[in-house]
Amino acid sequence: MGIENRYWRDPALGEPTEVQTSGGRLRAFEAGSGEPIVFAHGALVNANLWRKVVPLLAPEFRCVTLDLPLGSHEIAMPDADLSPTGIADLIAEAIGALGLERPTLVGNDSGGALSQIAVSRHPDLVGRLVLTSCDAYDEFPPRFFDVLLWPTRFPALSRALFAPLRIRALRETPLAFGWLMHAKLDERAGDSYVLPPLTSPEAGADFARFVRTVDGSHTMAAIEKLRSFDRPVLIAWSRDDKFFHSGERLAADIPGARLEWIEGARTFSMEDQPERLAALIAGFVREPEPVGA
Repeated sequence: MGIENRYWRDPALGEPTEVQTSGGRLRAFEAGSGEPIVFAHGALVNANLWRKVVPLLAPEFRCVTLDLPLGSHEIAMPDADLSPTGIADLIAEAIGALGLERPTLVGNDSGGALSQIAVSRHPDLVGRLVLTSCDAYDEFPPRFFDVLLWPTRFPALSRALFAPLRIRALRETPLAFGWLMHAKLDERAGDSYVLPPLTSPEAGADFARFVRTVDGSHTMAAIEKLRSFDRPVLIAWSRDDKFFHSGERLAADIPGARLEWIEGARTFSMEDQPERLAALIAGFVREPEPVGA
């Protein structure tokens, strides 16, 4: 079953550290030095999502990858506010606790929604924002995931729903990761995504608290504030995405945002096209900051 990989994190993510927040301990990984880049993942994955991108950027930048309490995590946060606004505030707290000044924040999937919410609530938090394929507007989550994830509001139902994913071959199906990526999912990373919510009641309870509070009002409130956001924004959207289709709309609504397509990638462009995504992020961070930003 790969239970030994339940809490495995790729060494390429760098050195693990723990950040004390108002809601408890939050794990992060650090690699490299230079301009800081912070990576936020979405639901039912963890820091391993960025394991192919971080080593491409660490020679030039300080890469900080967060391990958020979104179901596939090790450190439970029973006392934390795990609503979307609560987790967005945890991201902001972690950035402050790590002493990161105006980093570039990169988000994917529901982590992209949380990044939008964090920046809308803390407008001076970042110097730049990168949104890869993610929830936006009133689609948080998209209808497909809203139906699929409804049972996860109740940990016992969640474990029953995802129990078949202990079988690695089933993770390639559309109901798991099959429609999120073209690439074949690394078995160790897959184990680290699937097994914590199945084997840890604490992780399952944390995730249930998050899912119960997710709805489009959070991202709609965020975009209203992002329409006056004055920092550089890169929209790095997957051309083959099956679920998220708001890239062009976000680029039109956020002042100064630039849209770049990632060909040959589904939602997890960091799995399908890590070199292309890393090159886009690196070029974006190297650009001079606009005067007055």
